Amino acid sequence: MTVTTAPARPAILQKPVSFAPWISTAILLALWELAGRQLSGTFVLASPSEVLRYLAEEWRMMARALAVTLGNAALGFVFGNLAAIALATLASVWPRTERVVAGLALLVFCLPLVATGPILRVLFGPGDGPQIVLAALAVYYTTLIPLLVGLRAAPATWFDLVRSYGRGRVSALVHVRAMAALPYLFTGLQIAAPAAFLGAMVGEFTGAERGMGVLTVRAIRALDVEMTWALATVATGVAILAYAVIGALARRVLKAPPPVILAAPAPAGARSSALQTGAIVTVLALLAWWGAIRVFDLNPFFAKGPGDVFAALILADDAAETRATLAGALGETLVFLLPGYIAGLLAGAGLAMLLVLMPILAGTAMPLAIALRSVPIVTTAPLVVLLLGRGATGTIVLVAVMVFFPTFVACLHGLRQAPGQIMDVLDSYAAGPVTRLIRVRIPAMLPAFFAAARMAVPASVLAVTVVEWLATGAGVGSLMALSASLSDYDMLWSAVVLVSALSALGYAAVGAVERRILTLYAPEQVA
Repeated sequence: MTVTTAPARPAILQKPVSFAPWISTAILLALWELAGRQLSGTFVLASPSEVLRYLAEEWRMMARALAVTLGNAALGFVFGNLAAIALATLASVWPRTERVVAGLALLVFCLPLVATGPILRVLFGPGDGPQIVLAALAVYYTTLIPLLVGLRAAPATWFDLVRSYGRGRVSALVHVRAMAALPYLFTGLQIAAPAAFLGAMVGEFTGAERGMGVLTVRAIRALDVEMTWALATVATGVAILAYAVIGALARRVLKAPPPVILAAPAPAGARSSALQTGAIVTVLALLAWWGAIRVFDLNPFFAKGPGDVFAALILADDAAETRATLAGALGETLVFLLPGYIAGLLAGAGLAMLLVLMPILAGTAMPLAIALRSVPIVTTAPLVVLLLGRGATGTIVLVAVMVFFPTFVACLHGLRQAPGQIMDVLDSYAAGPVTRLIRVRIPAMLPAFFAAARMAVPASVLAVTVVEWLATGAGVGSLMALSASLSDYDMLWSAVVLVSALSALGYAAVGAVERRILTLYAPEQVA
């Protein structure tokens, strides 16, 4: 996989403090207030003043729900990141396991939360277990991938020094790799913080008794616009605060801001052994799936193993009907998923190019982009449905929003990696900013763009299935929710396997396109 390395201090951070973010925020709030007043009584938009009034009146209820969700998100954040650190350490100490670890991690990350939540609810019951597990599942991959990069990022001379003192792999891990990986760890933690809150809220949607997710369900069913916007505002504020706190901690601990890492570079020879690794990952995943059911003695009524899914899709009398139902639901999902995915990629890359050409806009665009990234999809979905309806437009917009932010940040970072010597040559020919963008900056951006495109595959699947679950009532997300409510676990597990496999294949397909294009336009970036 490909990764770009950040400069010691990004150019945007070298500038003096600007009031542009505060001015742009004030303008956006004023426009929001004006739009809310104009649409008063339409059950579509609540103004900031209405949101503040609601929060002032219902602060006790909101505080209790927030405390529950934050507690579950915090536990999931800790457990998920500890799992990521353990897996990254294993891959570092035993390098031959890295491809398998990364493959298994990707497969688990592709599990649809919409279906995983109901299964965990049956397994754990009415407690907080599903919320914590889903929060952990939402964060571990975003930390694992940067760590896999960081643990290999130290200069070779440092390891020579460790060996000269007669020390082995453990000493190199503790004294060299761990220190080199700190910036990457903080990057993963910063991205994972909003994801943990999202995972906890998704878990609360599946039958919890308390929390922000429970209030969101209540607001959707009651068409309570003020409550819906208040929940979205609080969830966004918490996510942005967590993002900012971890960033501030990173700046205190590190001499330079953490780089933006979206995917780990492939180990040497990874391409030639991709099929072998895929086969090993598949076998291990099936064994782990089957073994977990046996070890924990799970009830076969809801815990379906690989054999049960195979029978449901191939051997059962109604297998053809099951396949037709899944194919129809998947077709409905792809109609919204693909346009939203492409729109998010184009919007993120396009805005990044615009900011390079017009840096004055950065003070306004960056805060808005971070805010969009921080809004949990489970609170965004009802709002977008209120504004745009339950049709194709609202669903595509939500998928695009989920894809937009990581693409934007990665592309902005990649555009700034243009080789200085080549830029000097273009300057000597008085080349304009557009020429420099096309000739140098875009080729330099391609590795970061494709890294974001790979990571956006599971994110877009999450977005579209959540929207189908909460709002549209169509597609594979709605099918999974309906199967859970009807206790049709053969259909539910079959849908989980199908969606996870297709997400992983989509990730691999983007990687194949990346290798092809980088071979033509940026051959030095191809591992």
